[in-house]
Order: sequence, then C-alpha cells, then structure tokens
Amino acid sequence: MDVSLLYFDGCPNHHAALALLETLLAEAGWSGTIQFVNVDSPERAEDLNFRGSPTVLINGDDPFLDTEAPVGLSCRIYPTDEGYRGTPPKRELRAAIARSIGT
Repeated sequence: MDVSLLYFDGCPNHHAALALLETLLAEAGWSGTIQFVNVDSPERAEDLNFRGSPTVLINGDDPFLDTEAPVGLSCRIYPTDEGYRGTPPKRELRAAIARSIGT
C-alpha cells in the first residue's frame, strides 16, 4: 500500500492529520513509509489536482475527494459527525485504510 500526505507549509492541520494517519496505520498493522509531498506552488497544486491541505492519498486515491472543491493552495475542511474539521474523519479514514490493506 502506498500512503501519501500532501500539504503546504502554511497549513495548520497537517501535523494533526499526520498523527491521526500514523495512529490508524499502526492500528492496522501497516509498517510502511508515508510519503510527504509539500505542494509549494499553485502550478504544483494544478499538476497534483490538489484540493487542499492536508490531503491523504492511499494507493494514489483520495478517499475524501470532493470534485467540487477548488484546486489550489488552501486549507482543506472535512465534514465529520462533530462538524467541520481540518483533518479527515477518523472512522472514514480507518475504513479507507482497511479497504486498501484488505482487513
């Protein structure tokens, strides 16, 4: 399984997203390496179809893709049961990881 965390330096949420991602991957028994991708320009955001920071990719797919969200250097907001947050919802991220590793 390939796991990437896309972010930009001004994002206040990518550290919390990384901590959540590391926790859930460890719970799932995955011991690979997370690839970090610093999206450092609007052009790079366009090239990567980057819809905001933080973005988690699992095997190249964004399990939370909102095709209506603009591409660019912005903070990403995720709808959760508790309201909007700056990190992916834990339950849905756990499920995406489980689907990808077949558990």
